[in-house]
Amino acid sequence: MPAGVLRTDEARFGGLDFPFVPRYVEVRDARFGPLRMAAIDEGPRDAPVALLLHGEPTWSYLYRHMIPPVTAAGFRAVAPDFIGFGRSDKLAARSAYSYDAFVGWLRQFVEALDLTRITLVCQDWGGPIGLRVLAERPERFAAVLAANTLLPNCEPPPRGIPDWPGKLIEDWAAFAAAADDMLVSGIIGGVSRKPLTELAQRAYDAPFPDASYKAAALAFPPLIPIREDMPGIAENRRVWGFLERFDKPFVTAFSDGDPTTAPWAEVFRRRVPGAARQPHAVIREAGHFLQEDAGAQLAEVLVGMLRRAFPQQ
Repeated sequence: MPAGVLRTDEARFGGLDFPFVPRYVEVRDARFGPLRMAAIDEGPRDAPVALLLHGEPTWSYLYRHMIPPVTAAGFRAVAPDFIGFGRSDKLAARSAYSYDAFVGWLRQFVEALDLTRITLVCQDWGGPIGLRVLAERPERFAAVLAANTLLPNCEPPPRGIPDWPGKLIEDWAAFAAAADDMLVSGIIGGVSRKPLTELAQRAYDAPFPDASYKAAALAFPPLIPIREDMPGIAENRRVWGFLERFDKPFVTAFSDGDPTTAPWAEVFRRRVPGAARQPHAVIREAGHFLQEDAGAQLAEVLVGMLRRAFPQQ
């Protein structure tokens, strides 16, 4: 392993009731060279793809309730672990992570697997990262399902939409910036409607044997571009310029229990042409991690999207 790169022992992922065999893809980093990025890749290889992107501080385990319905319907489910999370390699220094780096690693991942006919499923950080890759490689994407996510650009929301509650993010970013460690399962459980089982708690903590493995989890919150001078603002504004011309299906499926991202559902519906006349959904009895609280509901929305987009599949 290169200096400054950690890899979680595979034994920590045993006995989690997560019966999918991981696939590994090499992505390159300018400083650290080749890094191993893990993913669950299930279903027919020639089928349209549901690209399932997790956020902070989860990993592909978050989609365990959604992968089987997608593949049962005849589609391919690809759920990567971002660098720093899950089974993927982890950089030991917080300073090694940036918004641009996460975008670049995901872009390389999509190109390495030559994914096409993609329905982007993005929650939490999956939106800011995935939507930028969509804007950079639009020919690979067929649709978007946005769930409890955002794309901040420090611009006022459309008329009639409450302003984004940025104070919650500011507090979260300040906490992470000052912390030397975090209980990952506790963070996830704290913003979920349903209590995490002991097995789920163990699964969410599994990628992180100790605090030295959590640099990405601690680095992510302060990277959210919430001020005009932060990296990512200019890039996100360019992505919004792209999305305001995006006429492929764009569906929102936000939960009824996530105040942090709630206003963004209407922002996407107002600003993205592809969102017009789509069957947008509200996922009931779910918190921020709606895949955890109501994965079956969200999977039903996703499978419906895939069947409408690819009726011959």
